[in-house]
Amino acid sequence: MTPFENRVKKTLRFVSETLEPGSIILDLGIPNKLGSELKAQGYEVNNTSGEDLDIDQSKLEEKFDAVTAFEILEHTLNPFGILKAIKSDRLFVSIPLRLWFSSAYRSESDPLDRHFHEFEDWQFDWLLEKTGWEIVRSEKWKSPVKKLGFRPILRMFTNRYYIVEARRATR
Repeated sequence: MTPFENRVKKTLRFVSETLEPGSIILDLGIPNKLGSELKAQGYEVNNTSGEDLDIDQSKLEEKFDAVTAFEILEHTLNPFGILKAIKSDRLFVSIPLRLWFSSAYRSESDPLDRHFHEFEDWQFDWLLEKTGWEIVRSEKWKSPVKKLGFRPILRMFTNRYYIVEARRATR
């Protein structure tokens, strides 16, 4: 199983543990493999259209049963504004964690495929709290790669991904 397939499997399990099939989801980002898998499990998945969520947050003003944001907030300049703008009461979000032994991800070939943020778990928890979310549960996992080297060895022992289920805090 590839690291990506492992992430998809873990994410699907995490979501399906508490979100009922048939729920209507707004998935931040364009249609993707994870959204297709959620649809196959009986969820209705709507996506944003590739708009820059730092600038255009109009889609977030609609209410859905849940909003999902899987490895997308690290690509934005203003995750605070995005999280604050979500009108739905339920959120499933995952992020890559900051690794002390590796700099932030930056694709050399795609100028949009870059991480502006890589959080530590406590930083992300604080961001959620400051934007009006209460964490219901969370989980971390490793993402080992089948390569030789010092960093691949460290990835076997270091959590790389963090996923959270949150609910809108009572006002």
